[in-house]
Amino acid sequence: MKHQVLGISLTAILTIQLSGCGVLLHPERKGQRGGQIDPAIAVLDAAGLLLFVVPGLIAFGVDLYYGTIYLPGTAKTLNEDELNMLKSQDGQIQPVQLARLVSEQTGQHIQPEAMVSYSVGSVDELKFMLTEVQIHKKTAS
Repeated sequence: MKHQVLGISLTAILTIQLSGCGVLLHPERKGQRGGQIDPAIAVLDAAGLLLFVVPGLIAFGVDLYYGTIYLPGTAKTLNEDELNMLKSQDGQIQPVQLARLVSEQTGQHIQPEAMVSYSVGSVDELKFMLTEVQIHKKTAS
C-alpha cells in the first residue's frame, strides 16, 4: 500500500512537472510570444528544476514554447512617440524607418524595398491577409 501511494504521488508530480506549470495554471496564455516573465510560473518551474532536473528543464521548455510563462499584455508595443517617428508628414508609415526599427528590435537585417504593407479594417481581415500571404509564399517557392 505504501509503495502504491508513493508511486501514484511520484507519477502525479512528474506529470505536472513534465507538462509545465504555466500550461496547467494559465492555458489561456498559449500562443504569446515574448513579454515579461510571470514570476509565479518561473518559481514553480524552478522548484521543479530543483527537485527533478530533467522534468524541471522540460517544464521550462514547455512553458517557453507555448508562451504560458509570459504575463499577458507585456509584449513589445510602440508608444505614441515611436509610432510618430515612423510616419511621414502625410501620416503614412515610412518603410525605411519601419525596417530600421524592426532591425534594431530583432537583430536581423530587413530590406525596406522588400517590405509589403496592406491596409486592414479588423483583426479578422488581418488574419485572412496573413493566410493569403503565407499561401502565396508557399506557391511561389
